Amino acid sequence: MPVQGSSSVGNTQALTCPMGIVRQLEALFTCVTFSLVASRGDSWAGTSKWCMFSWCFCFAVTLVVLLVESVGLQHRMPISWKNFHITFTMYAALFTLSASVIYPFTNIKDQQYCWEQDYHIAATFFSCLACIAYSVEVTMIHTTPGKVTGYMATMPGMLKVVETFIACIIFVFISNPIVYDRHEALKWCLAVYCFCFILSLVIFVLCVRECTGWLPCASNKILRGCTLLAVLLYSTATILWPLYNFDSRPRYCQGHNFCTRDKSLAITVLTVINLVVYLADLVYSVSSLFKPRCLHCLGERTGTGLWGLALATC
Repeated sequence: MPVQGSSSVGNTQALTCPMGIVRQLEALFTCVTFSLVASRGDSWAGTSKWCMFSWCFCFAVTLVVLLVESVGLQHRMPISWKNFHITFTMYAALFTLSASVIYPFTNIKDQQYCWEQDYHIAATFFSCLACIAYSVEVTMIHTTPGKVTGYMATMPGMLKVVETFIACIIFVFISNPIVYDRHEALKWCLAVYCFCFILSLVIFVLCVRECTGWLPCASNKILRGCTLLAVLLYSTATILWPLYNFDSRPRYCQGHNFCTRDKSLAITVLTVINLVVYLADLVYSVSSLFKPRCLHCLGERTGTGLWGLALATC
């Protein structure tokens, strides 16, 4: 009976500790944001739908995290809760950041003031607050001893979060209106975006479910192979997309949407950025492969051995 009482107190602390308070602020800010936007009842373009999805998704999952940790069910979940938690928090920070940039760009117009702009400005303000709150939680997770464990908390894991997030933004720009149906090379680029995105999602599932032991060979070799394949595929998309997509046709704009040519340019920039991220992921993975060997060689030359050198460098 005393054990149950202490467990209850510990569950209450999940809401009253600093990280619990930050999560409650995240839920409040995202709820206020999508409530302000939904109250207008405007017809939304693809970019505005992305913003609404970002706020609703972050709000819903934050509530689930609060509920699970307040009840104390995280140890009974069929997943690696720490991997899931850090992954979601990084996604939420990126989602709210993108919404805080895209929403005002497409809804706050450079024209005479109107009362509807108050809603847009207020929604943007609370979206920025939500982004700050999620960024604070990411910082708290990485600076709290014992909080950061698992693959998703490492540099390659965080880079894969950025890779899939950029792919999501590309899908938003590429779908409304469709800008990949003018040439077969553009369809190849879409296939590259989809394939690399799905590949990273499979890696996420394996890591969060801690199922890497099911793989037929060492997981680090598979991860490096997938990253190398993604670099090669994105290299082709980086060349083909601007080569076959830009022409001298006029810029078509609808309402507050981006012009077609602007979306094509945005996709080009995002493709280059994602290629750089994949390259950084590959370089980091390869360098981590050779680092133990280099330490072993240096340890033999200095006569200290690998463990002595490792302890000395630490």
